Amino acid sequence: MCGIVGATANREVIDVIINGLRTLEYRGYDSAGIAVPRDGAIRVRKRTGKITELEQYLQTEPLQGTCAIGHTRWATHGKPSQNNAHPHVSNHSIAVVHNGIIENSVQLREMLVKAGYVFESETDTEVVPHLVHFYLAEGDGFSGACRKAIGLLEGSYALAITCVHEPGKIVAARKGSPLVIGAGDGAYFVASDLPALLAETDSFYLLEEGDIAEMTADTCRIWDEHGLEVQRVLTRSSDSVESISKGGFDHFMQKEIFEQPRAVADTLSGRLDQGRVTAELISAECEQWLNQAEQVHIIACGTSWHAGMVTKYWLESLCRIPCHVEIASEFRYREPAVPKNTLFVAISQSGETADTLAALRFARTAGYLATLAVCNVANSSLDRECDATLLTRAGAEIGVASTKALTTQLVVLALLTLKCAELKGVDPVRRQDLAGQLERLPALLEKALQLEPQVREMAQSITVKQHALFLGRGKHYPIAQEAALKLKEISYIHAEAYAAGELKHGPLALVDENMPVVAVCPNDALLEKLVSNIEEVRARGGQLYVLADHASSHGLCREEQTVIELDASGEFISPIVFNVPLQLLAYHAAVLRGTDIDQPRNLAKSVTVE
Repeated sequence: MCGIVGATANREVIDVIINGLRTLEYRGYDSAGIAVPRDGAIRVRKRTGKITELEQYLQTEPLQGTCAIGHTRWATHGKPSQNNAHPHVSNHSIAVVHNGIIENSVQLREMLVKAGYVFESETDTEVVPHLVHFYLAEGDGFSGACRKAIGLLEGSYALAITCVHEPGKIVAARKGSPLVIGAGDGAYFVASDLPALLAETDSFYLLEEGDIAEMTADTCRIWDEHGLEVQRVLTRSSDSVESISKGGFDHFMQKEIFEQPRAVADTLSGRLDQGRVTAELISAECEQWLNQAEQVHIIACGTSWHAGMVTKYWLESLCRIPCHVEIASEFRYREPAVPKNTLFVAISQSGETADTLAALRFARTAGYLATLAVCNVANSSLDRECDATLLTRAGAEIGVASTKALTTQLVVLALLTLKCAELKGVDPVRRQDLAGQLERLPALLEKALQLEPQVREMAQSITVKQHALFLGRGKHYPIAQEAALKLKEISYIHAEAYAAGELKHGPLALVDENMPVVAVCPNDALLEKLVSNIEEVRARGGQLYVLADHASSHGLCREEQTVIELDASGEFISPIVFNVPLQLLAYHAAVLRGTDIDQPRNLAKSVTVE
């Protein structure tokens, strides 16, 4: 969601802040600002809209400074406006940027108003600089005032705070929202996401829950949630500035769609050998949990939830393990019953999804056998807090609409399913066939990407519509749901997905010559049923668009419908293969409609608040 960048150095840092904020644009935002403690006052520049608006403002009203904090805001409390934009300031002496939600901000605001403080925004954040100023006025030093103020906050936060009384110092804190510190040469940096600092350093401290840090140009000290000074491990990132550039593509989403064959190959590398899942995938302890598990609960949000739904079909049909998949924001509030020997699996691209983390924290006290993460980011909160983690190897994903992250999640979960099948004694010949399908997957994805011209032509027909239906059956129903989500996310065409057998139970009423209907047709046991559902659409005059595995051999090629044939080459991996042309369909529909593909309106890459 919102983005934080801060820097204190033995040199000018304004460009560092602006460049870092620009790198964080993918998180989604509606305003941007920067604050510098200088000459006895906090100097602030902020503007609604894109970062270019702030840059133009800085050309007419420039800032200089060796210590600064910046922010891109995604509105929660208060509409997008200049007053509500961060940084927020108290009495020209304290500046704060904040990600998260202060849940007790109403009570704190009432207390501060009684103490004489005047609020200029509708945000929950503004209580923080006023609290710091309040304790500063009572005689506490800057660091002590920050600690007292932070101690009163309820909710989630990542904070960076600066003060005119110690203009070279930044105090940072995190609880429920990610924050990293970068170590440079005569400089320290802070950011809500590591890519913001890659141009400055590859060395990072990952703050843990409840940590408070103090930084100057030459020093960094960190205290844990108990107030004890600690030494966090300095980690090096293998990501590069090039990995977060478009690399010649028009959009990050397009680049990331085409990176999927390589990402899948990377995710499989070393984890399959001669048809067997290797020890590199999971530890011996994790293997013991899988062997003991009598049931699996999968928790996720959005696109990751679709990955979980496909996995449910895999685990139950192949391994005969009951599997329940639930949206994290619902799971944590319904007091779920946890059967004995149930494995908890949390899926998140970023590892910082607020609802998924909250569900995990509940799960750790609910009697689960163990907690397992599927995540793309090593050392993320999810990675650190789960008992074990299966890391995908998608690389940096910048586009808000997830593509290669989902694909690599499915690959890791397919490997996990194969391991479970081995432990449950599934026929080795069957397992060998499924492993072979996975090994062929990168090449099949390359072939699917070659369908782009046909998909682009299909998109031209759909893009003029305001609504669309997607149909799928079995484990391809979640893929239809994902396709509908992608289309509405970036093209703003209203799209819904249905299990095809449900057509006659209501959705068929929507079908006429103005309703595009996209059918996902794998060559599996449900194909004949799905063809019957397609006939129901044809009989009502619906506009049919069919993606089919070797369609010509099943009579699906008809003059009155658009058909794209692909080679899914194996029932196990076909959901992953079918997903690629559907991603391209959403992408090209959005291109034709001229939307902001990498930063769709009202959305953010990493959802770090409820």
